[in-house]
Amino acid sequence: MPHSFHIPVLGLGYSIDTPLKVAKYGISSVLSIVDDELIERMRAYHSKNRFNSFEAIPKGVTDSRSKRITAYLNFLSDTITDDFKALKQQDFAVGNDICRYFELLSDSAKLKHGYDLMLEYPEGETKKTFQSLLKNAMRMGAIDVNIMAKVDKMNDVDGEYSGDTHSDALTALRGFAESKLSASVVLSAGMNPKLYSYIENFEDFFPDENGKLKKKIILKVSDFRSALIQAKFLAKKGLWVSEFRIESGLNCGGHAFATEGYLLGPILEEFKQKKNDMLLELFKIFESALTQKGMQAEKQPKQRISVQGGIGTAAEHNFLLQYYNLDATGWGSPFLLVPEVTNVDARTLEQLAGSRESDFYLSGASPLGIRFNNFKNSTIDIQRTERIEKGRPGSPCTKKYLCNNTEFTEQAICTASREYQHLKIKSLKIAGLPADEYQKQFKLITEKVCLCEGLCASTYLKYNISKPKESLAVAICPGPNLAYFYDVYSFDEMVGHIYGKINLLARVERPHVFIKELNLYIDYLQEDIKQQFQNFSGKKKKQLNAFKLQLTEGINYYKKLFAEVADQASGELKGLCEQLAKSKDKLDGLIVE
Repeated sequence: MPHSFHIPVLGLGYSIDTPLKVAKYGISSVLSIVDDELIERMRAYHSKNRFNSFEAIPKGVTDSRSKRITAYLNFLSDTITDDFKALKQQDFAVGNDICRYFELLSDSAKLKHGYDLMLEYPEGETKKTFQSLLKNAMRMGAIDVNIMAKVDKMNDVDGEYSGDTHSDALTALRGFAESKLSASVVLSAGMNPKLYSYIENFEDFFPDENGKLKKKIILKVSDFRSALIQAKFLAKKGLWVSEFRIESGLNCGGHAFATEGYLLGPILEEFKQKKNDMLLELFKIFESALTQKGMQAEKQPKQRISVQGGIGTAAEHNFLLQYYNLDATGWGSPFLLVPEVTNVDARTLEQLAGSRESDFYLSGASPLGIRFNNFKNSTIDIQRTERIEKGRPGSPCTKKYLCNNTEFTEQAICTASREYQHLKIKSLKIAGLPADEYQKQFKLITEKVCLCEGLCASTYLKYNISKPKESLAVAICPGPNLAYFYDVYSFDEMVGHIYGKINLLARVERPHVFIKELNLYIDYLQEDIKQQFQNFSGKKKKQLNAFKLQLTEGINYYKKLFAEVADQASGELKGLCEQLAKSKDKLDGLIVE
């Protein structure tokens, strides 16, 4: 890959067409393939904009969801390939996109060195030969897709169950698998054995006669143990994990899958120490499974390891790559402030650029019941409050991707829906709870918002493609790291910042990525203790103490690490040690009664 960073998936709509904007420059990005309605509308919009023919795939067509996803991914593949070919045909003239391709590269990249050297040559045959070599070395960025493995609603057709292969996650996978893309599927949010087993049905995930994989698997993981379990499950089916994408449990955007106190540094250390043994173990299982299928692996496939979540400076980017021997880092939330790359409407963009630390918080807004990184004053939260004030809490449920509750109904409904919240509040009223407990439960029920609509609204607003009476209340879920970026940036500025060519945070006081995550975990534990006040079960007390102990061990790891890397600027190192000491004092002050 030309670049040492990628842009992870951002909500449903925020990165839905990011590959169209960055792949021709060699930068890899990820789009969500959850929402086929959004996908179909984006295909229609971009086809029209590029004067391409567009044939709609109606919702009622058999397997429409899968077909819509395949059609959009094929559109992206064709369009980006054409854009890249056109870019390569350009002359190396100042201001041309081909020059931008090379100027975006890190100054340490071999290809950048070659480009800089070419510029020094006088016009002539040698320069032309050099330019030809550079063009041949250019590579597009990957057009990867994301599937939340456990968001896998079963579907009915005319009241009849349509079968396992027509559940949401499996249908999305099929849409990707049957596309012409040579790319990766990022599987996130835990293991789904049914989905993982289904991958076996598509030959693109197996090595071809040259040992190449047309379709690859990336696992988004939060610890070594779960990574190994999932990778072994897949290897036994002859499926290779091409990358482990390690994400911070709390210092990230979207859903927050907190670990049991395991911090990013110690997790990366475990991967660093064990990755070679893991690679050998997985290859042995993989090779045996392929043999049973009558296939063979010519050689051991590559296995990348990357990290994402809360990275904010070139120094952090370089340190993580070098110290932990990683292949790439992921930069997500900061790109929400880059209109050339992501789809944020004007109002929300202005709010994000003017935000502060206190505007970002961990909420219970997700209907999945998983903690959700949220942003204060988003229009969906304003809408939610207004509906409560009018005595009609909850949202109309139109897309039904997150229907997972059967507490009151035979068919699963969404906990953010008006139907569910009406029924739940009704049951609350007859439960005879004390007033303060009633208010607490009422708040928990009505905190849920419609993410299916909210995470698409910004895209519809930006492109002016909303439908009549469609909700345009915006939900946005940046990671807390965005609080330190105070402006709207150009694509070149953000990439330059990642590589240390410029510093967008020069006058900003910001904690180190490891310290920030540690403090988020301490706050998370503090809140958990507060929620359990006077109601500790023996099991819960044991769990909280184990969590605290794990954080203490993480702090001890960081103490040793910061001492080991003392060749950093002494002022920076001293600052890290002071921050760590403050965090330790706060943790020590948390008492699990």
